[in-house]
Amino acid sequence: MIEGVKIRALVRHLDERGYLMEILRDDDEEFVKFGQVYLTTCNPGIVKAWHCHEKQTDNLCLVKGAAKVGLWDGHRSQTVILSELEPKLLQVPPGIWHGFTALGGDPCYILNIPTEHYERENPDELRKDPFDPEIEYQWEPQSR
Repeated sequence: MIEGVKIRALVRHLDERGYLMEILRDDDEEFVKFGQVYLTTCNPGIVKAWHCHEKQTDNLCLVKGAAKVGLWDGHRSQTVILSELEPKLLQVPPGIWHGFTALGGDPCYILNIPTEHYERENPDELRKDPFDPEIEYQWEPQSR
């Protein structure tokens, strides 16, 4: 496990109308602060990677589909599988490179609750190619 990365199982409160699932509350151990909330999608066969932040902590929750999330701390890598069938909160601290790809034949939908809002003029984001040879990680499928 990469230091600073946290994974917490989430609970669905289910009844005949559907379900409610709390993802991140201001009294949760993982809560740092609120920046914004956004939804990102990834189509099958695509890899959305690599990026990391210098200040921002990401709080990721997959809400539809399944995804393989890659993490790299500059020395070692880790894989986390996110699935709507086993909901989790994945917290990625600053300095950890991360990205994801959809698993199966459907797109995946990931909700992020980062600690910082996105600054278009000065983004807190570093990027690397998904297949950068410096990062020993195997994305499947291998397409851009």
